[in-house]
Amino acid sequence: MTRSLITGAAAVAAAATLLAGCAGIKEHRGFVLDKALAAAIQPGVDNKDSVQKTLGRPSFAGQFSDSDWYYLSRDTSAFAFRNPHATKQDLLHVRFDSAGNVAAVDRSGKEQIASVRPLRKTTPTLGRKRSFFDEIFGNIGMVGSGGLGGSGNAGGQPGGQ
Repeated sequence: MTRSLITGAAAVAAAATLLAGCAGIKEHRGFVLDKALAAAIQPGVDNKDSVQKTLGRPSFAGQFSDSDWYYLSRDTSAFAFRNPHATKQDLLHVRFDSAGNVAAVDRSGKEQIASVRPLRKTTPTLGRKRSFFDEIFGNIGMVGSGGLGGSGNAGGQPGGQ
């Protein structure tokens, strides 16, 4: 009776260990957005300095000009070894005019996330197609033939001089 009890306890411990590896992982990525502070940013009232003092440095600025600031906050969840997916996202886009004053404040959420799926598993390339064995054995016999220094002596003169 005690042997079966020990075996059962070992099986339960092994199952608990295996299931612990499959636990979900939740993370917060990016800016920690305080909704009250974000609501305090007003077009025509604030400028770049006041926005930076209120919210801090942006997550990233515009690609082509410094007149767009983005504050991105994202919560993700992943199960075991799978890729994480967004469960919640807040994006605050502050747009400035040429004088540095806030022109507009836009807010968006998870609806802006795009899912891109590849069409095929291979990338088309130009050139000839080589098989696995061509890649492995294709250079046999090519060493020392043609090219620079193929004769084995300096300048191609007898005696190496």
